[in-house]
Amino acid sequence: MDQHLERILSTKDFIRKQTIGTILDQFDGKLMNLSLTDRKKKYEKMREDAYSFFRGSAYLFFFDTIDLPLTFHTPKEKPTWIMGDLHFDNFSGFQNENNEIVFDVDDFDEGYLGSYLFDVMRMAVSIRLYANQLSYTKEEQDELVDRYLKTYINQLESFNEGEEDPVKLQFTEENTKGPVKKTIKKLEKRKNSHELDKQTVLDHDSIRSFDIGKEKLSSVSKQERDELSNAWDEYIRSIPEKDRKQGSFYRIKDVVKKKGSGIGSTGLQRYYILIEGAEEKAHQDDIILEAKEARAPIPAYFFPYDEEFWQDNKHQGRRVVHTQKAMHHLADPFLGYFTLRGRHFYVRERSPFSKDLKDKYLEDYKSMKQTVKTMGRISAKIHARADADLDAGILDYHSEKAILEAIGSKKKQFRRQVSLWSDHYQDTVEHDYELFKEWLVEREFFKS
Repeated sequence: MDQHLERILSTKDFIRKQTIGTILDQFDGKLMNLSLTDRKKKYEKMREDAYSFFRGSAYLFFFDTIDLPLTFHTPKEKPTWIMGDLHFDNFSGFQNENNEIVFDVDDFDEGYLGSYLFDVMRMAVSIRLYANQLSYTKEEQDELVDRYLKTYINQLESFNEGEEDPVKLQFTEENTKGPVKKTIKKLEKRKNSHELDKQTVLDHDSIRSFDIGKEKLSSVSKQERDELSNAWDEYIRSIPEKDRKQGSFYRIKDVVKKKGSGIGSTGLQRYYILIEGAEEKAHQDDIILEAKEARAPIPAYFFPYDEEFWQDNKHQGRRVVHTQKAMHHLADPFLGYFTLRGRHFYVRERSPFSKDLKDKYLEDYKSMKQTVKTMGRISAKIHARADADLDAGILDYHSEKAILEAIGSKKKQFRRQVSLWSDHYQDTVEHDYELFKEWLVEREFFKS
């Protein structure tokens, strides 16, 4: 290689590696205040492959994209309620409030108000990275991204023209195909006791408690349990009256800490809480709830400050609950929030009916296209839904109309621009991934 070119490339890599390191130190170190042990756990997951690195570094994505002079953004005065971390693995099958098995988005920790385009761009990159893991060619990746974008626009138009209602639209066995349909059908065969059987044990008196012999469960101290019990009334009060049962229904029977989690959630506190339930069948209708720590969402560090939003969402657990209710048609009736030791938590049911897509179902290209199409429709649904929900939304205009106005008549140009950019950024992520691994060794997180 030419000496001058080598110097240029090495300088670019040095600057980029320093940028990556600075962002990781700022967010994981100073803002998240992760211990060295937790940072190692997180980076161990992130160094598995480029897609895992992408999932664990959403802050780097926003740093790179926030000031790009891209067209097709909605105006600042017409933001969309976004997930803030939309990617391929944040979709799954689960049971809704009406005991129906549906397929939808499932992670709302980074929910915020901003341009829809950030969700769409992040999702497009994730499709490429995920498809690359399954050895799909660049041409196939191009087609998958275009299928996602085209479906997204078509679904928004369907909402805007009144052909479908984003508040009522659900994705069930009847209107899905391929891997999504297969995931839903497998869930329908599960027993109501699936999660209880998996996480708990019965003693000789038939009293149920968590099985702390499980690898990812650990006991809590008496003081911690007492503090959680004292904070529990705040959780119960946070549940809307229409969903709230009598206090005895939420009586805590056992508590454990949940170890291990998604990549971006590493280091956040999480509890499994066993509650009484309806008391109709002795210890058979107990319910497992999950309480997860919530922090300020990543987009908030990059988007303009919105006073109205923050006044309504001072509690970060409430913000996560707010986001889920905005995006889901029939939300979990156990959604609520509380504060413990100065940290904000949100609560949801640890449902026995929850299942991610399996890689083996997506190795067939036709199946992958079917799945991407469903994800495109769901992405449009969550963006169009929030403004229609008077309990959860704070927007006084139709998001789908604002997004379609931003795209205008240039649908092909929109798809082309996002596709080309996502192809470019996939290369950036894969190169950053190699720099990240070098940085880990240089900082002595791991040996070479």
